[in-house]
Amino acid sequence: MMETTELRVRSRGTLSVRLLGPLDVSVDGIPIVLTPGRLRTLLAVLALSAGRAVSIESLAAVVWARDDPPRNVRRSVQTYIARLRCALGDDAICSGPAGYVLATDPERVDALMFLRLLSMVSAARDPATERARLGEALSLWRGRPFDGVPSPWLAESKAPWLVERYLTALESRLDLDIAAGRYAELVVELSELTARHPLRESLWARLLIVLGRSGRRAEALARYETIRTRIAGELGVDPDPTLQRLHADLLTRCP
Repeated sequence: MMETTELRVRSRGTLSVRLLGPLDVSVDGIPIVLTPGRLRTLLAVLALSAGRAVSIESLAAVVWARDDPPRNVRRSVQTYIARLRCALGDDAICSGPAGYVLATDPERVDALMFLRLLSMVSAARDPATERARLGEALSLWRGRPFDGVPSPWLAESKAPWLVERYLTALESRLDLDIAAGRYAELVVELSELTARHPLRESLWARLLIVLGRSGRRAEALARYETIRTRIAGELGVDPDPTLQRLHADLLTRCP
């Protein structure tokens, strides 16, 4: 786990880093291309702690996660930091006793902004505000997190956690739309989502609900059989109790 320390920083240029999809970096709106994989990894790790210092040891542990670390770790990290400063601007990365800090507002890092917006959802006083905040957070996603950043630590630790937060937020937004009766448009969206996440039973449950409420009972039963067969074949288990209960409810309804 990375150790971070709060630091106050100031940057002359406006540095933006997008991590929720292919790595995208810009300074004052001008795109910055970082080709070396370790530079991209180093920037991603610093961006996840924007405004806070990350120790040299923590940076090295991620950058050389599965490779033999260099003999002089401190000097090697300093070398990569110098190369990042060359690409982003001398004032883009500050240093101190606690380590290095990316000198940008956390709101300029899409992953951090996503989490901040999610934290504001519970304070919403009405469904419309809640849906708007969820929509704003979800709109920040452009694809697989850390795409193009060759880091096992980010791929195995941070990315799954962010994806789960994304899917949970998406399901909250879907629930608001179900409550509002937007069944027709949700059938299309949920059909696409279950194809993209074929073993996420909570999405299939919502698909059965909207199909049933749209009067498409036969299709809902067919979709249940699709997920039941897939789960049995790939996981060797039955669907979860929620899906089984929805299936039973569909069977007891009049055709």
